[in-house]
Amino acid sequence: MAGELTFSDFQIQKKETQWWKVAQGVIVGGSPTEKVTHNTFIATKRRYANFELRLQVKLTAHESKNPNAGIQIRSERVPNHHEMVGYQVDMARGYWGKIYDESRRRKMVGEHVSPEAAEAVKEGWNNYRILCEGPRIRVWLNEIKTVDFSEKDTQIPLEGLIALQAHSGAPFEASYRKITIKELPATEGIMTWDKLGPEGLKLKKRN
Repeated sequence: MAGELTFSDFQIQKKETQWWKVAQGVIVGGSPTEKVTHNTFIATKRRYANFELRLQVKLTAHESKNPNAGIQIRSERVPNHHEMVGYQVDMARGYWGKIYDESRRRKMVGEHVSPEAAEAVKEGWNNYRILCEGPRIRVWLNEIKTVDFSEKDTQIPLEGLIALQAHSGAPFEASYRKITIKELPATEGIMTWDKLGPEGLKLKKRN
């Protein structure tokens, strides 16, 4: 059975509170008037491994020419830092529906599966469905499958936090609502962030 995730299910670091608010059940990151100085995240208090996540998302550009945000899955916070490490289901022009490996491999690891996937985004609210089962991650945007990715690296954790992101940049807002999650049966023997240890949370330099 799916359960709803509300603002109270997420944690915000003290230095990040200026970038996040909730209004009428909509979680909003970023700012309509101020430059967002760095990537900012709110992350779930609970950890998840196998699950089906559904939510509606929207970008409002304000002064930004290319607003950017995303949904972190199976991720972890970097200690004493605003960044997170892990998979991100992207929200940006040209990247909607793809999977970016945030602060780790720093590249797309899940590309569009068809020409239709590149056209799935629409103006206003968009519907995401994210299905994680063992090493396999599938993504649908507005009911169109965009990614079908299977992780080959056994040292990549297949569990972690879910987080909402607002990317650094000119004034813009990322909105999230109607967030529901259904936990699925566990996969035995997966890599976890605890097993990986602190080495896995060191920020990698950009190439």
